[in-house]
Amino acid sequence: MSDMNVGSVSGVYSAINSATSATEAAPAAAPAAAAGADVAAVYEKSSGSEKKATYSINKMSAEDRAALVQQLKQDQVDRQNQLAEIVRKMFTDQAGVSKLSEIFSPENLKDVSAADIEQAKKDIEEDGYWGIKQTSQRLFDFASALAGDDPEKMKEMQKAMEKGFKEAAGAWGDELPEICKDTLGAANKLFEDYYASKN
Repeated sequence: MSDMNVGSVSGVYSAINSATSATEAAPAAAPAAAAGADVAAVYEKSSGSEKKATYSINKMSAEDRAALVQQLKQDQVDRQNQLAEIVRKMFTDQAGVSKLSEIFSPENLKDVSAADIEQAKKDIEEDGYWGIKQTSQRLFDFASALAGDDPEKMKEMQKAMEKGFKEAAGAWGDELPEICKDTLGAANKLFEDYYASKN
């Protein structure tokens, strides 16, 4: 994967999924091809046991995980720069705020352009880049890429994530907005699902 030109994290996921699909499809077709039979489909009886969730990022080689981490870091930097530019434009001439929560008060947002407001709304929608679903998945994927398939390291990553949210609340100067709490809850659920898959 490291020699692939991956334009986004979704490209990485597509590459993983297509490689996994090809690997899983090959054994099923092999018996029919080996027998030289003209068979339309091959039936393979399931084992009857429930299949646990597959965490393909954890099954990646160290090199592939490192490439994914670099891609996630670059994507994060790009999005942070975009957000910083929006904030910079909004508050160029404003001063006198002592905590981040004051920056987003209605009186400080009166000069924000309609385009910036629409972009911000789009970004925090359910499936938006800063929305609960994508952000919690990125948090989990980043932890997975760093920890590999090691549940103890994943627990360390989860604690670090929770610590980061507590520090963010301190910088915010107040209770974090609901979207932040929901994002933390969704990320913790991904961790819990991962731990359950290991049992």
